[in-house]
Amino acid sequence: MECIAVYLFQRIWNEATVVAVAALPILELRGSIPLALHLGLTWQEAFLFSFIGNMLPIAPLILLTRKLLERLKKIALMESPFTWFEKHIRSKQRYIARYSGIGLVILVAIPLPGTGAWTAAMLASIIDLRMKHALPAIALGVLVADVIVTALTYGLFGLT
Repeated sequence: MECIAVYLFQRIWNEATVVAVAALPILELRGSIPLALHLGLTWQEAFLFSFIGNMLPIAPLILLTRKLLERLKKIALMESPFTWFEKHIRSKQRYIARYSGIGLVILVAIPLPGTGAWTAAMLASIIDLRMKHALPAIALGVLVADVIVTALTYGLFGLT
């Protein structure tokens, strides 16, 4: 009985770890899916838990980023880095201007550094894109990125 409890605890711990890593900025599912492979999760589990984790912080980010940036920029020590950060996020705005809602999907779907759900959510907040337009586009982008990274991670290493 003790072995079953240890096994279940380890499974839940591994799954929660994948969700937590997917929710982190920069790493997102680009980090959580290879981690899931390392932890012995199936590709289906990696796909599901990475998607869930990557989407967890998105709605709060869309709602709070602009307000938080404005407050942080009022602190003298924080003004310069957060002004730079806002300019960096706004540099991605051309995707939205050129392609409308599909721009967010493309921004998230391409699994490269500087792209992803966190960037898209903050951009949506900064340019005041409504939640009802931003959230589905970001979710679709995360889904596409999830397919790409899962296929590359599990396919390249010949694992199922």
